Amino acid sequence: MSAAELKANTQDIVIDEVFPHATETVWKALTSAQLIGRWLMPPTGFEATEGTTFTFQTTPGGAWDGVIHCRVLEVVPNRRLVYAWKGGDERNTGYGAPLDTVVTWSLTPVEAGTRIRLVHAGFVMPRNESAYNVMSGGWKKVVRQLDEISGEE
Repeated sequence: MSAAELKANTQDIVIDEVFPHATETVWKALTSAQLIGRWLMPPTGFEATEGTTFTFQTTPGGAWDGVIHCRVLEVVPNRRLVYAWKGGDERNTGYGAPLDTVVTWSLTPVEAGTRIRLVHAGFVMPRNESAYNVMSGGWKKVVRQLDEISGEE
């Protein structure tokens, strides 16, 4: 499959919200391993430094051990955090199918606080349809929890 065909067969999850918190406060919640563990899941080895590799552990399924392998691709303090998000196993279809995606968090100061835009890009259809459907709802909950944790800081 060509790159153009692959691009045509991908879907992205996009969530765009405004939080009533300072950008620095939201950034802290996005980049502190301890806080990430409260609004997403506990990371192992996370640092907001380009090139850092880290993992998340979720529910295993089929041949997949449930480990999500991530690598920090870009860090612009208080503005942008980008990381690769890979998991799954070639032997799985549906839950635990191979996933090779990118998560981008963008923060923009606005009068009401901080505009947060999450883009989880690169779900290949139909292979990643199960992950896309589950994570579309999941990310909405995660962003709400990020808002709550940011409000505590």
